[in-house]
Amino acid sequence: MEAKPARILISACLMGKAVRYNGSALPVDNEIIQRWQDEGRLVLVCPELAAGMPVPRPPAEIQQGNGEAVLQGQARVIEQWGNDVSREFLQGAYQALALAQKHQCTLAILTEGSPSCGSSRIYDGRFNGTQRTGQGVTTALLRRHGITVFSHLQLEQADDFLRSGSQSSGKINQMS
Repeated sequence: MEAKPARILISACLMGKAVRYNGSALPVDNEIIQRWQDEGRLVLVCPELAAGMPVPRPPAEIQQGNGEAVLQGQARVIEQWGNDVSREFLQGAYQALALAQKHQCTLAILTEGSPSCGSSRIYDGRFNGTQRTGQGVTTALLRRHGITVFSHLQLEQADDFLRSGSQSSGKINQMS
């Protein structure tokens, strides 16, 4: 009996779905993504949509911390006009985690810079286009649960990780 290939949670916007805050997609045309898709590995998610947020929606950024701080109640996700959407981002993160667990995903490829999906960079909370080191809410929750997260800018590293079998050895690579 042949083992099923490891499943990979991936941001829907990276697969050409127009689900970003401004109604756009961020499609990644890459042979690694195409191979994973052909192998039936990909599970698409948009945490904000999973939480019921509309497209388009106002830009949102994490203020006074990062995704881990939001999970701990020490930081907030705020829309550009001041509306606190922390609850929605938390709900979306838990929906993404449930989907990853349902499909036994051991790896996630998420959109860098996003307040949900950023894996090493997020916007600084001042809505001026400046990024800083940090992770989004969904990334933080997935990592808490042992799912390795890479950004869409780290596909070669993610593929190496997948091919090395690290995802089945219990090794957790935080990539932060």
